[in-house]
Amino acid sequence: MQLTLPPKVTERAFERLAEIDAAPQALRVAVEGGGCSGFQYEITLDAPKPDDLVIEGHGQKVVVDSVSLPFLENAVIDFSDELIGARFTIENPNATSSCGCGTSFSM
Repeated sequence: MQLTLPPKVTERAFERLAEIDAAPQALRVAVEGGGCSGFQYEITLDAPKPDDLVIEGHGQKVVVDSVSLPFLENAVIDFSDELIGARFTIENPNATSSCGCGTSFSM
């Protein structure tokens, strides 16, 4: 059985969560079917659930459900604050292509 490596969360992402004072909720990163490339990321604030992988830093939590975890293996969850807007981003080495929207991808 191959071990699934969890996504990494950058310091910048944890710092942004601390700025918006997300606790006691967590940043939930999930993968769902749909979008223009087949899969899409769903990023929300939500309460951690018992079967979630919980990644902690700066007193904040990022959670990934067990179904989404294999799709996010070795991914990097970051926060980007650019001229076009500020948002949480996901750099996913498992995605074979992605859409210009940044939330849709295929494997």
